[in-house]
Amino acid sequence: MDHQEFVDRVEAYRVKLYRTALGYLDSQADALEAVDESVYQALRNLKTLRQPEYFETWLTRITINTCLKELRRQRRWAEEAPAADIAGPDVYDHLPLKEAVQRLPEELRSIVILRFFAGYTQAETARSLGLPQGTVATRQRRALELLRLELGEEGI
Repeated sequence: MDHQEFVDRVEAYRVKLYRTALGYLDSQADALEAVDESVYQALRNLKTLRQPEYFETWLTRITINTCLKELRRQRRWAEEAPAADIAGPDVYDHLPLKEAVQRLPEELRSIVILRFFAGYTQAETARSLGLPQGTVATRQRRALELLRLELGEEGI
């Protein structure tokens, strides 16, 4: 894959990548930064891509890993920062659904974010996470059941 083909394919998937990152991270700025970092990492490691037909899956996986790395960094920072520094006038106003999704176990949260926030199909989600499609369907059902329990039937 040459440089121009890489750029064209990244541009085609950029919105899905952004939605995926935004599902993991609370901030639009953090999501944009995660996408940029993912594209940079993908370009640096392009030679490791063995099958170009799985480019979107490969790039999505890089984006997910970048988001998880950022979440770990934010958690470490929050543990080290004094509580008074965290609160402020621009505290993020969480929506109940987003908070509920963030509380899901990682294996379920990834599926919900890819399927419902990023707009991936079940097959694309399975490919991106390296799981069988049946496993994705089962985890999706389990995640939706947990969300219904937490938010109540009218919440979803």
